[in-house]
Amino acid sequence: MPSDHHGERAASMVTAGDANELTVRAVSAVVLAPVVLACTYAGGWLFLALCVFAAGGILWEWTHLIAGRAEPRLLAPGLAALLAAVVLTGLNQIGAATMTILMGAVVAGAASAGRPLADGSPGRGAATWALAGVIYAGVAFLSPALLRSDPRWGFTALLFLLATVWGNDIFAFYCGRAIGGPALWPSVSPNKTWAGAIGGLAGGVAAGVALAYASGIGKLGMAGVMALLLSVLAQAGDLAESAIKRRFGAKDASRLIPGHGGLMDRLDGFLVAAFAALIIGIVRQGTDAPARGLLLW
Repeated sequence: MPSDHHGERAASMVTAGDANELTVRAVSAVVLAPVVLACTYAGGWLFLALCVFAAGGILWEWTHLIAGRAEPRLLAPGLAALLAAVVLTGLNQIGAATMTILMGAVVAGAASAGRPLADGSPGRGAATWALAGVIYAGVAFLSPALLRSDPRWGFTALLFLLATVWGNDIFAFYCGRAIGGPALWPSVSPNKTWAGAIGGLAGGVAAGVALAYASGIGKLGMAGVMALLLSVLAQAGDLAESAIKRRFGAKDASRLIPGHGGLMDRLDGFLVAAFAALIIGIVRQGTDAPARGLLLW
């Protein structure tokens, strides 16, 4: 019988730990979500500031992840490029902003050439990782910034994107915890299950279609297709970030957001979905109205 009591105590500890984690995650979301929504609604320079703050934080986490510490000389090229891109984007110089980020990526790669990586492996790949980090941060800035720049549909497009990704995240988390079952990709992220993935897709589609309906967007079937595609890509982005963290032996990108880890941990799926949404919008309506291209079919 002692073993049964020990098992009961262990189960109660797990339950208490899960409840505490859920509480911390919920509090963080309650604090951060209104800030994000307010800045998104305001648009303009305030939203650009939010985007570049997030992108700069992501670049810091990425550099710390690959190099073991965020050295100023490795961070400086990317941060300078992001700050310049904010000004250029605000002045509607999108091409120049994109080129600035690419140039910053090249300089960051050159500054990292030959340096050992955080896991102790030779530095032959350090330049590639550093270059990729600036591009990743640049995508984190440009994708939501350009979607929001559409004066007519920008706010709605961001709401659609946020609703889809948040719905996907929330349903994936709770379905995974409640149902459990086989892991989706055990070697990369053992805590993610097929039940969570399927539940997340359902939640993302439901949230996206509900937002589209509330916004008066026609063709809800296409809204559902877009929400499904963005949900799939959001989960792919989540898994890709997990693979990068596992590559460097890290559980979280940082501890910046209580209960969520770092900005990379919180925004991994959003970044991939936002980039895909931007590309879809540009292909359909050009750089002047990508939000319209995403929403109106």
